[in-house]
Amino acid sequence: MTSQVRLRLLPSARCLFDEPIQVKVAGLKSKQVVTMRARSTDEKGVVYSSSATYRADGNGEVDLERDPSLSGSYVGVEPMGLLWSMKAEALHKRFLKMSSLNPHVVKFSVHEEEGGEDRMLAEATNERFLIGDGVSRLPVKEGNIRGVLFTPPGEGPFPAVLDLYTLGGGVSEKRAALLASRGFVVMTIALFGQDDMPKKNLAHLDFFEEAIEFLKKQDKVGSRGVGVISISKSGDLALSMASYLPGIEATVCINGLCANTAFPLFYKKSKVLPPLSFDISKMIPAESGAVMGKNIMSNPLAEENKDCLIPIEQAKGRFLFLASEERPQLGQQSILGRDGGATEASREGQL
Repeated sequence: MTSQVRLRLLPSARCLFDEPIQVKVAGLKSKQVVTMRARSTDEKGVVYSSSATYRADGNGEVDLERDPSLSGSYVGVEPMGLLWSMKAEALHKRFLKMSSLNPHVVKFSVHEEEGGEDRMLAEATNERFLIGDGVSRLPVKEGNIRGVLFTPPGEGPFPAVLDLYTLGGGVSEKRAALLASRGFVVMTIALFGQDDMPKKNLAHLDFFEEAIEFLKKQDKVGSRGVGVISISKSGDLALSMASYLPGIEATVCINGLCANTAFPLFYKKSKVLPPLSFDISKMIPAESGAVMGKNIMSNPLAEENKDCLIPIEQAKGRFLFLASEERPQLGQQSILGRDGGATEASREGQL
């Protein structure tokens, strides 16, 4: 590395996962063209990377808040471009960050090509923490509930949120920890996949009612009801919760459906919604090995499927619906939104 070239991450190389940083380079030659790179590895060992070409100003400086990328993973002025444009180096991989205990580590570097050789001029490490100072993390094993409770520092009272993040089995702590760092009491729960959990939980609103009542009893919770944040299949579950269960004041549904899917839904031993049908034979394989499942689900608005529609007109709370539009290239997965936030909405429609 060249000692006079300096790569700085401001205001600090250590920050919360959803905080933006300013990337600046100094000590370059006037108008020198360099390549900026970012690289990280997720919990499954999948490597993500991005790169962009910049031209230094007359003082030999590059500032990503000011200067446009000329080529690479993105073009134009994108202060957090090296983060949001990261993609996996293998196809069909999704960025995975389940635990809040360890920071997400990103390596930034500056390179020049000279005589056919790639030479690193400077590097810096960004540690992006998921849990803020003073936030408590408590594993929960109560009745049918398996999850993690995050509580902000201070006396409160704080609003409460139930986080339904993943259907993959286990608990994803990323979003819950970040919300707690912003002043919410948040419990993220496993929907299935735990050895000692009843396998029927996903099909019964009683399970979610149990989780809500547990959350409302926490000492620092000041809200009369709770908010629910969800994605994909847990989206229709959240809409059903808001429609049938008391005490749901706000519901965030990300890429969810307006109808009950996959299996019948029960409450108090009675079936409240049948499942919307789907046809696996309509999956379209791609040459890369992926499959497109866009058309496998029946039309929920068709007359024959009206019994599957979730009656959200019964709900007492408010709704926020988020839906992604075009998906990225196969295998691409953004780690951060363009504003540096802990959302993946800009690329994958996920929060």
